[in-house]
Amino acid sequence: QVQVVESGGRLVRPGGSLSLSCAASGGPFSSYGMGWFRQAPGKERTFVAAISWTGGNIIYADSVKGRFTISRIFYNNTVNLQMNSLKPEDTAVYYCAVDRRPRRVSLVRTADEYDFWGQGTQVTVSS
Repeated sequence: QVQVVESGGRLVRPGGSLSLSCAASGGPFSSYGMGWFRQAPGKERTFVAAISWTGGNIIYADSVKGRFTISRIFYNNTVNLQMNSLKPEDTAVYYCAVDRRPRRVSLVRTADEYDFWGQGTQVTVSS
């Protein structure tokens, strides 16, 4: 049974840092890219960052570039999102998902290209 579980979300002050973690199990995830998305209240789910199945290819949304860092730990199928210099507009539920195609060379930013979503973890940036 495939499971994707996010953790690490909490309330943090503007300018602060937070690290999110995503654990995937029940599938051959070492052959799949992984992505992070977020959804703010009343808004659509948007792309945040993605990392390839090798870890050698990474892309970010312009809004988080230079502040967020995605990484993966292969031995336990974990993908992390380190978030620095957080802003109130980063407030959202953050979701992790698995690329629907194995060994994809070019990473994708659209949610439709991802399967096996987690339940999400709430990040609130507020003073």
